[in-house]
Amino acid sequence: MGRKILFVTTDQQRYDTLGCNGGTLARTPVVDGLAAQGIRFERAHPQSVVCMPSRSTILTGQHPTTHGVWMNGVPLPLDAPSVADVLHEAGYRTALVGKAHFEPFLDPFLRFPENALSGTGTEPPGGLHRGFEHLELATHGGIGPLHYAQWLAAEHPEALGGFYPVLDGSLQVNGAGGGDTGAPQVKVNPIERGIYHTDWVADRTIAWLDSLGADEDWFCWMSFPDPHHPWDPPESEVARVDWREVPLPAGYPEDRSERETIIDGKPRHWRLWYDGTLVSNYEAPASWVPATLTPDQVREVNARNAVECELIDEALGRVLGRIDERGWSDEVDVVFTTDHGEFQGDFGLLFKGPYHVDALMRLPLVWRPAPSASATPSVVTRPVGLVDLAPTFCTIAGLEPPPWMQGGSLPTDDADADLRGFERVLTEWDSDIFGTSVHLRTITRDHWVCSTYLPGTSHDGTEGELYDLADDPLQRHNRWDDPAHRPVRDDLVADLWSSQPPSRLDQLVLESPV
Repeated sequence: MGRKILFVTTDQQRYDTLGCNGGTLARTPVVDGLAAQGIRFERAHPQSVVCMPSRSTILTGQHPTTHGVWMNGVPLPLDAPSVADVLHEAGYRTALVGKAHFEPFLDPFLRFPENALSGTGTEPPGGLHRGFEHLELATHGGIGPLHYAQWLAAEHPEALGGFYPVLDGSLQVNGAGGGDTGAPQVKVNPIERGIYHTDWVADRTIAWLDSLGADEDWFCWMSFPDPHHPWDPPESEVARVDWREVPLPAGYPEDRSERETIIDGKPRHWRLWYDGTLVSNYEAPASWVPATLTPDQVREVNARNAVECELIDEALGRVLGRIDERGWSDEVDVVFTTDHGEFQGDFGLLFKGPYHVDALMRLPLVWRPAPSASATPSVVTRPVGLVDLAPTFCTIAGLEPPPWMQGGSLPTDDADADLRGFERVLTEWDSDIFGTSVHLRTITRDHWVCSTYLPGTSHDGTEGELYDLADDPLQRHNRWDDPAHRPVRDDLVADLWSSQPPSRLDQLVLESPV
């Protein structure tokens, strides 16, 4: 019997939503406890700040440039390498419960296996799908072909209408507001807590674990759809955090003139989105103008987001309790992270897009090694990436990471990180939607974040962003055009381009907007 792996992801969760990372709104004692016992990462970054490319990186251990999922709506090829395949071949039982999203969601003809799977059960017809022998899938609501939606329709049809309708009548992302402040993608949801997707994911994870023999090794990816928008947690739980008492985040400049001056110091697509004249990410409602966002709306979004984070923490606690009851606690590694962040009011914005700042790029990451490994608790300040997760799972399982993985097993402390060269992390963005193309390449190294822009709809290829995290942690002052910072900019840009991963020879086709 070896070490088992519980891999926990959320969707679109900021670094500062956890108590162990300085968060004060949500109570997250379960994850905080794991951090105290294990390794907490101060600078974990995604290789893309949207779902499908980032999740494909987690699964493959490759950068988007290499695995080919260059934006949402581009399906990961079915023959793409998968860490779950590696573990299954080594004798691990494998499951994914919750949100997968390696294939597009908008799929009315069920062309993609993940969307068709609920019609045949929880075991893929061929025995495995991307290395998983068991899949029970969910997304952010109760409509669609996935397992959670089908279960809700069969068992609790009265709850279907409580969720926020993600698409409007034109099949565009809904920009309608709700709640007390009219904030976009906020809605009062009367659903009972016990049948909301957060608890459903925990319930189905527990059911799968209970199906296993005591001596079996397993890898379980438990993937919560929250706290991604829409913000519609069960109405019974909303009072946990009174939005009226929520302080405005440090990243939100309340003075409009100051806010717009900061945005105007960044490449022009920032201001174009803020003014509502350009949308370069399908999940940001085209009908919503960020400049209309009010302080109270920021407060309400942050409050509801905190409620969702608390529910996730409690659901994880139930799963860990069941693992303890099975007698597995000493042999289970727990890894907790997310796929990318969320603005939540920073710079007067919500949602996500081609904006490589900490709101979207600095992620929560906690690794609690199995107690039997006798690891020393630590905090790692060196930069790591989601590309490093797949090699870490191999290392936990006692396997050599295969050569197609591009990351390295996560360091256990800063000394280990320095010894093994964890010096930089790369993030990329490519999008071409609504007639708008945006292309970024970013390096985070030392205390700098440097982004270069390739030619696109709004950029000629000379633009960029350069932030000194030491004296400008909120990334308000773009030093790209500052002559005094030209040497460090040139050094970082040279390092960025010399560190690029290999590209696929063929560009995969965009088949759906999301």
